[in-house]
Amino acid sequence: MSSSSNSHTPDRGRRRLLGVTLGAALAAAFVPLSAWADAASPLPGLRRWGRGPFRRFGFLVYEATLWAGDDPLRPPLALRLDYRRRIAGMAIAEASIDEMRRLGADPEALAAWQERLARLFPDVAPGDHIVGLYRPDGAHFLHNGRDLGRIDDPRFARDFFAIWLDPRTSAPELRAALLTPPEA
Repeated sequence: MSSSSNSHTPDRGRRRLLGVTLGAALAAAFVPLSAWADAASPLPGLRRWGRGPFRRFGFLVYEATLWAGDDPLRPPLALRLDYRRRIAGMAIAEASIDEMRRLGADPEALAAWQERLARLFPDVAPGDHIVGLYRPDGAHFLHNGRDLGRIDDPRFARDFFAIWLDPRTSAPELRAALLTPPEA
């Protein structure tokens, strides 16, 4: 009889782990926008513009917040992505390159940028955030406040932030939300 009850222990453990994992994922998905959007500006002199969710196939992937000066389409600016799903860093790099390619970035430059992004972006979990800082001379990235590195190439920075800010973005609703002017 004791061997029978031991054979169920792994199943109960897996169910318990699944329940905890699902509970954490659901809790992260329902964090109020104000909890992540009221964070301090990542760069001095920038104001928080808009914010909005990014969904794929109905699932919340991340929530984005934009900080900018008077023109949200010109550097300096900062974009914070608050992740609500577990995603491999390699998948973040590949998706970024795919979007940049779709928007017409130089194919030769994309190969070098993909290798750099693959080394730069970590795996993320619900509750993690990555901040991209767009400066006239390039881009700088932070993960949960920890420095990830820079890509000192103005063309890279322009093409990377176009993923969210170009009128041809694959997420026009998110773009519109990000470009909402700050309240006076």
